[in-house]
Amino acid sequence: MRLHTKLMLGISILIIVLGTIIEFTFKNIMETNLKHEIGSKALSVAQSISNMPEIQAAFSTENPTAIIQPIAEKIRRQVDAEFIVIGNRNEIRYSHPNPKRLGQKMVGGDNDRVFKGESVISESTGTLGPSLRGKAPIFSGGKVIGVVSVGYLQTDIEKEVSKIQKKIFVATLIILIGGLLVALLISLHIKRAIFGLEPKEIAWMYQEKHAILESIHEAIIAIDTNGRITVVNETAHTILKVPISTLLRGKRIEEVLENTHLLEVVQTGQAEYDQEILILGEVYLANRIPIFNKKEEVIGAVASFRNKSELANLLKELSHIKTYAEGLRAQTHEYSNRLYTLLGLIQLGSYKEAIDFISKEVDVTQGFIQFLMKEVPDPIIAAFILGKVSLASELKIHFTIDRESSFRDLPHEINRDSLITIIGNLVNNAFEAVRENEKEEKRVSLFLTDLGKELIIEVEDNGMGIDENTNSLIFKDGFTTKNTRSNAGIGLSLVQKAIHELGGSITFSSYRGVGTIFTVAIPKSRGDLNEGEPRD
Repeated sequence: MRLHTKLMLGISILIIVLGTIIEFTFKNIMETNLKHEIGSKALSVAQSISNMPEIQAAFSTENPTAIIQPIAEKIRRQVDAEFIVIGNRNEIRYSHPNPKRLGQKMVGGDNDRVFKGESVISESTGTLGPSLRGKAPIFSGGKVIGVVSVGYLQTDIEKEVSKIQKKIFVATLIILIGGLLVALLISLHIKRAIFGLEPKEIAWMYQEKHAILESIHEAIIAIDTNGRITVVNETAHTILKVPISTLLRGKRIEEVLENTHLLEVVQTGQAEYDQEILILGEVYLANRIPIFNKKEEVIGAVASFRNKSELANLLKELSHIKTYAEGLRAQTHEYSNRLYTLLGLIQLGSYKEAIDFISKEVDVTQGFIQFLMKEVPDPIIAAFILGKVSLASELKIHFTIDRESSFRDLPHEINRDSLITIIGNLVNNAFEAVRENEKEEKRVSLFLTDLGKELIIEVEDNGMGIDENTNSLIFKDGFTTKNTRSNAGIGLSLVQKAIHELGGSITFSSYRGVGTIFTVAIPKSRGDLNEGEPRD
């Protein structure tokens, strides 16, 4: 099958599918709107009838039907309704289009909410068939004494929808014919444009280029000397939130993405590496390289973009893994020391002391574990805190969990990884802070509470405190006062990002030579803290 024939067939099928979808969609929309319009009309009529004084007064007469039936039938003919049925609390009819059904019980089973004082629109099957009904209660002295039901048959609605569907079909058919003509013109134009190349050769060239571009994880955009896009891969479409079907090739780069600096690279011929750029609110790292021809002349430039948050997420995951590993290592080391102590006591024959040592360790451990299980029932957070306790013991840091702490009411929608990021990094920073001071007793305390509408996390240490000159910089990505670790400076940045994702806030107070307290407030629901907006 020739290329232009395939194009004709493909575009035709696409138009037919889209035409079918459009027809189906419009049919559903019109049917929904028509039902809504008729339902609202029926409800409005029902409410108007229920408020008529003569209708309300008729209920207290000996023969309500004699008064209500003529009024209901007159209104029914005026509003072109299929039926207007008025009944009492026992659902006995006082009006009906068929006089033979007067005095009989109403059918449909949809009056419960009406007798509770509500006006409703319902779909149900009555003696006349399936219908769309508007129902309103009739009040007297503040009590519901009856019900008004105004209905239109579903078959009438379907007839109206069928009329509209025919019009939509005709319009779709016209669009389809026009689309086929456009498809023919496009296929003929492409046939002339490919010159003597075979379709297989064109397909191979395209597939080869496409495979190369898509094998690269980064977004790729290339331009010529005039600033027009010559190459763009699917990843670039994704980060720009532009559909793949939208043709970007040939457009000027500034129409698609501002501040790319690609034109400057074309003009200067100088490459730029690892430069930050903001795209639709996300920070990306961009590399921009000029393209040279054989004469060493700049004929364009190409840029690659990679989301900076990927690096942050990687560091976050590595931080979690490192924290878990440290906790396990600390527990292993601590229990090894205790086993050696126990072994020494047994070897010395100090059996009573060995038993006392075991009892003491069991009591302390079990008591703390029972406290965690009761007050912090989430196993992930409890295990994480337990690991930090073991790590602190190995580091000779007096790490305490406030016994007034409680994290029982922890909403399931709050991300546990984010909470671990916040608690873990704040505790790690506190450990680092107290290890740098010269005090004999190094203390760090953790307080958790879920009382009220917020989760409160408070970490306090007796370290050297934070210099006032660096107060405004401590949450900046990469800022640190330590020179001991290559990944220092990301902990508080990750904490702040996690807090913002949860819609919370973080504050701190610090005094040189005394210590630092970090306080985090996280709303249990997004509306509990400044209507869901994060605070600083």
